[in-house]
Amino acid sequence: MESRVWAGVVAGAAGTVALNIATYADMALRGRPASEVPDKLAGALADQAGVDLRGSGPDAEKTASNRRTGIGSLMGYGTGLGVGIAYGLVRPQIDDLPPVIASVVVGLAAMATSDLPATLSGATDPATWGASGWLSDVGFHLVYGFATVMTYDALVDN
Repeated sequence: MESRVWAGVVAGAAGTVALNIATYADMALRGRPASEVPDKLAGALADQAGVDLRGSGPDAEKTASNRRTGIGSLMGYGTGLGVGIAYGLVRPQIDDLPPVIASVVVGLAAMATSDLPATLSGATDPATWGASGWLSDVGFHLVYGFATVMTYDALVDN
């Protein structure tokens, strides 16, 4: 089981890298800004936990903004690695599931894992995303799912 967990970590990391590459390529091609949702979620969670991210000094607000960005990015990696581990643990029970279907399921699981907390915290409202926003979110998470499943399945002989 331990080897499946580690393969899940590696697969989740590969999926996260693939999602980030797709996201940054999209930003470069369309000239769009980075999403503010991870920063907003990090801020909302810090507020709920009673943690002041500002620090002290004249640049307290800039410090808080930088911390929200760092925490938001780390949460994305945590989601990517966590979903990879979950796939590693579940894959033996769904051995007959075709990789393409597994990729979609893993991608949608990662999407739900990231979007649900952001929605519940008020960091985003999916009702305002529009078709382009939904297609981007689904597309990037499908890239994650495909890279995660293909990497895991290459590492572990099912």
